[in-house]
Amino acid sequence: MQRNSFIVVLILLIFFVISFLTNILGPIIPDIVKSFDLSIGLAGFLPFSFFVAYGIMSIPAGLMVEKYGEKKVLIIAFTLAFAGALLFALIPGFAIALFSLFMIGIGMAMLQVVINPLMRVSGGEEKFAFYLVLAQLFFGAASFLSPLLYSYLVLNVHSGKSGFLIDILNNLVPASLKWVSLYWVFAVISFAMVVVIRVVKFPKVVLLEDERMDIGNSFNELIRSRTVWLFFTGMFSYVGTEQGIANWISQFLQTYHGIDPATTGASVISYFWGLLTVGCILGLILLKLLDSRKVLIVFTAGAIIALLSALFGSAETALYAFPATGFFASVMYSVIFSLALNSVPRHHGTFSGIMCTGIAGGAVVPLIIGGLAELFGLQLAMLFLFIPLGYIFSIGLWAKPLINNDRITSIKEIFE
Repeated sequence: MQRNSFIVVLILLIFFVISFLTNILGPIIPDIVKSFDLSIGLAGFLPFSFFVAYGIMSIPAGLMVEKYGEKKVLIIAFTLAFAGALLFALIPGFAIALFSLFMIGIGMAMLQVVINPLMRVSGGEEKFAFYLVLAQLFFGAASFLSPLLYSYLVLNVHSGKSGFLIDILNNLVPASLKWVSLYWVFAVISFAMVVVIRVVKFPKVVLLEDERMDIGNSFNELIRSRTVWLFFTGMFSYVGTEQGIANWISQFLQTYHGIDPATTGASVISYFWGLLTVGCILGLILLKLLDSRKVLIVFTAGAIIALLSALFGSAETALYAFPATGFFASVMYSVIFSLALNSVPRHHGTFSGIMCTGIAGGAVVPLIIGGLAELFGLQLAMLFLFIPLGYIFSIGLWAKPLINNDRITSIKEIFE
């Protein structure tokens, strides 16, 4: 089959955009709380609105791809993201923010389902693993850059400074809501992606058996399996932990250490995602040398120690320890997902869909932390994160995959 390098580049760009739109909530939560006079409990509904869309849409999106094709689903996804971002940019308010984030979340869930099989066909099966790693680097780069864009806009919009972008945004956003300028940028990016995808010719994707979504017999068989539920809970716990930390870092630093969320707070979140990306690279090397379960245990233990240091250490300690939790969380997603798929003998496509609904953990855990913060304060509320972290640690102890991860056992294998 002829490979299509342009489509590979487009998919990498889509990975970048998904991350750019997804991981900005953490930096802007303090601004949303202040602008709309929200309690921390209500603020917890913001990530809930976004990530609950993954729980609702992951499996239906798989069925849509089989019926309508990749191109139409991509266009619908980015159209939803454009509409959600534009709606909030035009009518900023808490209720609108919830609806807008849900629309964007639906779009991002649809994109996640499309891009992996499309990458396999466009880049070639023999290079599929390489391109997935490259995609994770693009994903991490966007997560690193989006908080920096937020800082740039907040510091320059309505500041007396001039420039093409700044002058346009000065006319579009109120001086009291400078951070809303981000959503104008998101709307433009999403619209541009719709235009690009409409004019691009996509290759025909024939789904492999392991990529097909079956909500009939396969689904019924899987949901009766204890193993499936155990790993679903693992995915739920990982995304809940990741978002529970990232979404509350800036608010925590502002509340307990008086750190400006628009500058230092945003930088800390940026480094959280940056170190998560660096950790992915190291994790790939370690997984070639060690049993994935041992890697998961060691990295989860590191995350627990780093989070304890961030919550109860000094301001300087928190500035380093929060990003360190990102580094230690880096291998969790890939290890949990691979252990899950390697623990069932068949129906991997349907199981992948079930696992993707576990991304809804990013909705529930930050919401729980917000609710607990109303009662006990944010510092004690974030102790809840040790429950999902403890569960992830346990996976390394009880997982019994049918196939272990492939490892290098001699120097000779490196050069073969």
